[in-house]
Amino acid sequence: MTAPVFVVDDVPGAGLFVLDGAEGRHAVSVKRLHAGEDVVLTDGRGNWAEAVVSSAEGKDRLTVDVTAVRAEDEPAPRITVVQALPKGDRGEVAVETMTEVGVDAIVPWQASRCITQWKGDRGAKSLAKWRNTAREAGKQSRRVRFPEVADGMSTKQVAALLAGADFAAVLHEAGTVSLAAARLPAEGSIVLVVGPEGGVSPEELKAFAEAGAEPYVLGPSVLRTSTAGTAASALLLGLTGRWT
Repeated sequence: MTAPVFVVDDVPGAGLFVLDGAEGRHAVSVKRLHAGEDVVLTDGRGNWAEAVVSSAEGKDRLTVDVTAVRAEDEPAPRITVVQALPKGDRGEVAVETMTEVGVDAIVPWQASRCITQWKGDRGAKSLAKWRNTAREAGKQSRRVRFPEVADGMSTKQVAALLAGADFAAVLHEAGTVSLAAARLPAEGSIVLVVGPEGGVSPEELKAFAEAGAEPYVLGPSVLRTSTAGTAASALLLGLTGRWT
């Protein structure tokens, strides 16, 4: 898929459709699309339409002719990354790059050694930033199914998520097996935990091990928390055949 992607609440059927508001403004004033160019309209949930620009009016009104409506199958296996809260804007960096490589869900985790704390209004604003980042990165990478960014979870909630996965792992230097050598399911769900700058605590490792998630190493170098999930996800997408 090479046509630019725009988000709509509901994917329209065949015929003329007007894209306006923020998405229309982006199409007309930023992308400067003209009649005859191809576009994709998606709801970000796997439904999408192929369309051709009919006209551009003003600064924010694009009329397109929908030529085909399609639906993308659910990915298998589904890959979820539990991301401990990084410092500063590194959380958005992690969400952006994980979205670009193809992660299906991202879970913010308030680990015990996280410097950043999501509380009250600050937590709500940070979560909104993560979700907006996933949406924009989904558009930029021309996906039609954007990753779900869940509400922040505690360690107990993460352990419950891991217990229900078909394969669960924690990236940690205590691991004796490389993630590249893991036996992965062809279907179902994979859940991967990425710890904070201060590392996963022994208590958290124990709780996750009891839930069925063993520690694995990714490689010989130490990655930042904001890049480890992206690198590991790319590896998993290759190993499972989703990158072909």
